Amino acid sequence: MPHKPSTSGEPAVTETASATRAPSTKRLEPLHHVDAGVLNIAYYEAGPASGPVVMLMHGFPYDIHSFVDVAPDLAAQGCRVIVPYLRGYGLTRFRDKSTPRPGEQAAVGADMMALMDALGIQRAVFAGYDWGGRAASIGAALWPERCIGLVCSNGYMIQDIANAMVPARPEREVPLWYQYYFQLERGRAGLAANRRGIARLLWSQWSPGWQFDNSCFERSAIAFDNPDYVDVVIHSYRHRFGVAEGDPQYAELQRRLAALPVIEVPTIVLDGGDDGVTAATDGVATAAKYSARRAYRVIPHAGHNLPQEAPEAFAAAVMELIRA
Repeated sequence: MPHKPSTSGEPAVTETASATRAPSTKRLEPLHHVDAGVLNIAYYEAGPASGPVVMLMHGFPYDIHSFVDVAPDLAAQGCRVIVPYLRGYGLTRFRDKSTPRPGEQAAVGADMMALMDALGIQRAVFAGYDWGGRAASIGAALWPERCIGLVCSNGYMIQDIANAMVPARPEREVPLWYQYYFQLERGRAGLAANRRGIARLLWSQWSPGWQFDNSCFERSAIAFDNPDYVDVVIHSYRHRFGVAEGDPQYAELQRRLAALPVIEVPTIVLDGGDDGVTAATDGVATAAKYSARRAYRVIPHAGHNLPQEAPEAFAAAVMELIRA
């Protein structure tokens, strides 16, 4: 039986089916391309054009193949599924060489909305994790009229940049080593020289129980060869600590996000029980950031790349919002 999202207030904590699936060998292809805002976005699309739309947004350091099983599952259930490469990943490109390469949260959120506009999509379920979960959360918070509902990993994802320098407990700081590394020019040089090595290490640390193989990793790692990958990633991690200036074109969006807006659409938050970078919680700390129906669930044995590790649970959450 599907789980009903709880009403606003004290969230329900539910453990659903664990992650046990071996990595799929499929590829999401062919890709489509469309000019959307400052980008020419490469994206995968599946399902009937008349179906309810689902925007599936990937994270760092991953790519669209995080949804290699989720996308066909949702398409088979009648959804129109859109899976874009984020700025700096895969075949997505900036349209103008002179455009800055920011990775700040407002830019990633604005990209998703620009893609929807370019494709003539009025409303959709926004679903993602990591950077993609942040883009989905920003879209739900700032454009609720465009959002049917939100599926997001790791709770409220909008960054509180004003308080970014407040230290966490030591055990929470250790998994964030890469964020501190990227503050240094040594970290920029390291990312440029070791894109695959850093990503593979993070995959292993963040999903300790996920048995991905070389072919699974390399299928995604090609996305890190994007010429803008290093600039976008470094800016993202420096901006969130307040040590890099934002792109002026996103200043108004950043101002609105600085208020940490409440998300007013039905939401299902999923946490991996074995997430090695963002530990699962009971969801209580961020409950006040949701004013509509909200459910919080822990997926046992899943790590940070939750849609690829537990695709059935992720797809079921999306369909629950569509059928509500």
